[in-house]
Amino acid sequence: MHTHAYTPDVLSVRPHSVRFSPLSTVLRRPLDFPLAMPALPQLSPALFFSCLLLCELGGPTGRAAAAEPDFPVLEITGNTRLDPGKTYGALIIRGSNLTIEGTGAWLVGPGGDGPASFQGTGVFASGVRNVTFRNLRARGFETGLKLVDCQDCRIEGCDFSNNFHDPAFGWGENGRRGGLVLERCRGLRLERNRANHVWDACVLVDSDLNTLIHNDFSHTSNTCLKLWHASRNLVEHNILSHGIRKDPGEVHARDSTSVLIESGSNDNRFLKNDCTHGGDGIFIRVLNGWVSTGNHFEENDCSYANNNCFEAWSPRNTYIRNKANHGSYGFWLGASDQTVLLENEASYNGLPDGPHNSPHLPDQGHAGIVFMFGPSSHTVVRGNRCVGNNGAGIALIGDEASQGRKFRAHHWILERNWLERNRWGIYAKHADWLDLAGNELLSNHQGGFVDAGGVTHVARHETRTDITTTPRARLLAPQTVRVGEPVTFDASASADPSGLPLTFRWHLGEGTFVTLPRFAHRFSRPGFHRVGLTVNNGRYSDLAWRDLYVVQQESEEPTEGSADRWGFVDPQSQVKFTRDTVHRIAGEASIHALVQPYGGQRVTLEYPRDHDANWNLAGKTHLVFWLKTRNENVPAWQDVNPLVTLSGTGGTRLQLRPKTDLLSQPSETEAREGWTYIRVPLTGDDQWTREGAPLETLQWLSLGFDSWGAPPLEIWIDGLSLITEPTGP
Repeated sequence: MHTHAYTPDVLSVRPHSVRFSPLSTVLRRPLDFPLAMPALPQLSPALFFSCLLLCELGGPTGRAAAAEPDFPVLEITGNTRLDPGKTYGALIIRGSNLTIEGTGAWLVGPGGDGPASFQGTGVFASGVRNVTFRNLRARGFETGLKLVDCQDCRIEGCDFSNNFHDPAFGWGENGRRGGLVLERCRGLRLERNRANHVWDACVLVDSDLNTLIHNDFSHTSNTCLKLWHASRNLVEHNILSHGIRKDPGEVHARDSTSVLIESGSNDNRFLKNDCTHGGDGIFIRVLNGWVSTGNHFEENDCSYANNNCFEAWSPRNTYIRNKANHGSYGFWLGASDQTVLLENEASYNGLPDGPHNSPHLPDQGHAGIVFMFGPSSHTVVRGNRCVGNNGAGIALIGDEASQGRKFRAHHWILERNWLERNRWGIYAKHADWLDLAGNELLSNHQGGFVDAGGVTHVARHETRTDITTTPRARLLAPQTVRVGEPVTFDASASADPSGLPLTFRWHLGEGTFVTLPRFAHRFSRPGFHRVGLTVNNGRYSDLAWRDLYVVQQESEEPTEGSADRWGFVDPQSQVKFTRDTVHRIAGEASIHALVQPYGGQRVTLEYPRDHDANWNLAGKTHLVFWLKTRNENVPAWQDVNPLVTLSGTGGTRLQLRPKTDLLSQPSETEAREGWTYIRVPLTGDDQWTREGAPLETLQWLSLGFDSWGAPPLEIWIDGLSLITEPTGP
């Protein structure tokens, strides 16, 4: 039957028959996981269908819980008030500057008999602005509400529970769907809404400057809140708990999490949210090398996580007064350089009678706070409370496989932390340049501060107990300098609030330490340099840092000249080359290659496209260039990158293949978001395999890139040159 509401507030409502779109699943190649996962038990039918029951707010029951196929779709172009006594199909919003008052009426889709039955979208709008959605209830759809390219809208008091839900799904991606999906939206305010018993409660994609406050987005089978390239959003006082997909007795939670943040989701503020009982609590995931930075987490409760209360693989995020108790780990922070942790709780993690997955410290140990399996340079850990953890209160661990040669836990401040009744208070291994002061180390039964090997340059500032203030470090220096030219480093603006005198310690990344507040230095080789500064007032310290790129000024016609001289080889892709004067590192411009569409196999960029370089290679020893990329696909790169080929006359060819993928495994983790210096020896070496005989004349060169999937690739190339490096000492 068709149901039409008669309401005098409706300005323009056009009904038509419901046409549900097919279930769209975003699956490409399967993800590679670090551990082989066993077959997972399925949910019992009773447990599965119990997840699909209506919430206590009421709604259609029995046969009425599934929509008839002829419920009308309403196209709305003006202010609209639904009849609370009637049931509707989907709404499509066609106008701006209007209000849809749902009055608690139900929009009902066909779902209810397994995940595949959830089809269509309950409420859809594209390109509208200043629309208020109030007191709507939608269930049985693939997605309850979807907004695309919308601005300045309000979503208030709505319920999008019991839409697509799949607790039995295994590992991997299963589409963006469930409660609310917001794509390319800006300035939205979501307040007092619900989305329970869904796959993803709320998803923000390419969406900035939105506010989420006092929403209940809990009890989901994948995530309560998911951010993908979503920045400068405010998330405050929301219930984001029980984001978990896990069978009884199952060990891991299949990467389900209460909050998932990934792919350039920067400068968001998370305040006073309940993120408890998740697979993880809050997870900053980096599967494609695209990090999320500048996020501020304050007074969130992420306790009782199956795996990690907080997990992050991204630099430059700040955690203040959060709770991370009773999980497998409180904070797991791998590859999280430049992180700040202030006054958090991270206690009772990894206990035998609670979650205790993935013990990575000795003797099946866990930790309240751990930095492991990735660099952690320039880190401040101050005023945290870590009590009763089954392992370390705080653990900082460099690369164990290389005994710290690949990376160390470098340049840390640990101050005023309360570390009690753990196995170890502070557990350090392959760590360098640590400043400690004012830590309370009580009854840690295997040691307070434990040097587990490879720990150097530890300073303990405990003699001046009368000092209570903390200095502020200020560092002035450029981000890019040239080889051999003097650069000034200035920390003279650093100060202590009480006027105490400061001492200075710099490390310039070339094995050089300096103790002056201001000085000049010349760098002898191009590449990335991790510069650090610590200031100390006699007891307490502060730090600053600079990611410094040192460039060699060479003749670089390929990347300074016209983009029209570049070409590509890949019949399944298209590449647009432009000269980029904004994203550059050497000279006045870089070459930007936008690969869109991308066919999913190796695409080769060529210079010059006419194969007429005619360059003399006599005496040349290396091809060098700077490389920056953005790859949205998960899990990003495959095979090896970049594959370098030099082509001469008469079909002669010299190919140079890196022995590791330099994009998936850059030499410096900072290169994930910055520039990587690629230095290719024309004769090959222990890092590059050569195939083919040396060339006398080069007609063109090519750089090959191979990713997993279809999203566009962005590649920047700068400073491309053939050079002669001197031999001998």
